[in-house]
Order: sequence, then structure tokens, then C-alpha cells
Amino acid sequence: MVTWGRSKAKGKNIHFQVKYNMKHNTDYHFTRYLSAKKTVDDRALNRNVWKRLKRELSSMHTDNTLRILEIGAGIGTMLERSLGWGLFNRCEYTALDAMKENLIEASCRIPEWAASHGYSVEKQGSDQFCFHRTGQDVSVRLETGDIFGFVDSDHGGSRFDLLIANAFLDLVDVGSALPKILGLLKPGGFFYFTINFDGATIFQPEIDSALDALIERLYHQTMDRRMTDGKPSGDSRTGRHFFEHVVRWGAELLDAGSSDWVVFAGSDGYPADEAFFLHFIIHTIGSALDGHPELDSRHLTEWVQERHSQVDAGALVYIAHQMDFLGRVTGRQGNDSQ
Repeated sequence: MVTWGRSKAKGKNIHFQVKYNMKHNTDYHFTRYLSAKKTVDDRALNRNVWKRLKRELSSMHTDNTLRILEIGAGIGTMLERSLGWGLFNRCEYTALDAMKENLIEASCRIPEWAASHGYSVEKQGSDQFCFHRTGQDVSVRLETGDIFGFVDSDHGGSRFDLLIANAFLDLVDVGSALPKILGLLKPGGFFYFTINFDGATIFQPEIDSALDALIERLYHQTMDRRMTDGKPSGDSRTGRHFFEHVVRWGAELLDAGSSDWVVFAGSDGYPADEAFFLHFIIHTIGSALDGHPELDSRHLTEWVQERHSQVDAGALVYIAHQMDFLGRVTGRQGNDSQ
């Protein structure tokens, strides 16, 4: 999963210039990666978990306005998906992200998406807007900041009906972060944590089985050893470990299921912008392992070049094993439990 190799934890956007063969000299923008990832996530998200979330919200809040916080909201693709897939009708939606560039993109992208899908859009400044359509009223606020600063601010006393975090938990130390995050939910509130990596990065066809296995192992190791501000901030097996974390903090797990990324080319090539998605991931793995003492630099360079060439030829298949979780807090969890 690409997110472990980028500098999101430092609050910086990414601008890569990648030369991976003689035919290519491509600027890689992280916001384009997030956009390209949307169709991959659309396929990957576990529909049974999604349907359970939709049922729970419908039965609990038939007339009330939901208060939702999305952590690591990026450019707003989960909000688009939630609207497009009919997750809610009346909602106050806070989209939080540490990277200002992402939210600048979101402030343009989301209103355009809403207008193209039949919503009337009322902008209330650069970071707030409302969407209206028959039977639907949604207000959106974009906020720059990380989740821990959000918890520590006046917002930390808020109580949300639903927390959403997509491809986020594997960027933090879940054991210490979860109680703080759950503390933002009111009793009975739900959490929906999706695309949590769980220990498998697969590329086909094989180049060299031993080299492929070594690169996978060392790449996962960079996730496990990542530190932010002197503290652990990652886990290559976040998915399987999440069950234990939920039990420890007394939350109720309602549903869980796999949400694997599976990307391959059909007769018309890769869907949408997914070739870019693959190139970005390959480059990120190469960057994460550049100079690694256990890996011959020439072998890594050749491996990266060959994988990029496979994408160009429509031959690369990429799979990443991940998991989705839906649960709720039933009493005094999160900040109150410490």
C-alpha cells in the first residue's frame, strides 16, 4: 500500500519527477494519486460492511442530522462516494486532513462533483459549502490539521455520530491513537475504518521469486519501523491487529471484511487512471527501499524499471490485502478510558 512511503505524517504534499524508462518523464502529484485511487477503492471496499453501516445509520437517524467526521479526508473522494452511494440524507460533514494541498483540491473538486450530480451548491467561503437535492441536505466543512491536534483542540469535546477513516489507521500507532479517536464519538456512535493494510503486497508476474519476496518483506518492515516525532506510526498488519485493539478499548465490532486492492488491465487497458496509480506505488516502494543495506541497489533499480515497463505493457497485476471495520462505542471509551 503506497501511503507508507509518502510523507503525509510530515504534513507535506508530494511532487515526484520519475524517470522509469526512456519513454517516460512524468510529474507525479499526490492529489492525482488520490484521484486515481478512487476507482480502486470503489471496487475494494467491502460491500457487506458498507450495507451494514447504511442500515445502522438508517435505523438510528431517520430524521436527525448526522454529525460525521472524516479523518484523513484527502481530496474528498469518500464524501463523493457517500453521497453517490446514498449513505445519508441530512448531514454535517467535517473533512479533516493534515495536508492543506489536499483540501485546496477538495474545495474545487467536491462542489464540481456535487453540481454534476444534480445538487444545488451553496458556497460559504473557501472551506464551507452546502449541497441540496430533493430529500438531501448536506453541509461540509474542510479543516486542515491532524487528528491529534483536533482532539486536543476545542473540537476534542465534540461528539460525532460517525467517524470515517479510509486508508489511515496504518499510518499511526493504533494502540495509542484509538482511544483518542474513539473519544470523539458520542455513546452509541459508529466508526467506519476502511482499507487497513494487512501484510500482503503482491505483484504478478514474478520477476525473481527471491527478490520479489525480499522487496515485499523489507517494504513492510519500513512500515513497522516508521517513527513520527519519535513515536511509532505504522503497522504492516494493522488489519489483523485491529481486532485486539477494539477489545482492549471496549468498543463493539459490528462487522468486518476484506477490502483488497486488485488492479489489472483488461482488453482496453487499466481502468480510468489506474496505470498512474500503479506507477506511483512502484516509485514509492523504490524510494522507500533506496539505499537499504539488505538490498543490492542495482537489483532494486532493475526491479523498479521492470515493474514500470509491465504497467506500460498492461501486464502488471497488483494486489494488496486490506480490511474494513464497522463498530460502535457503547459507553465510556476513548479519552474517558485513560
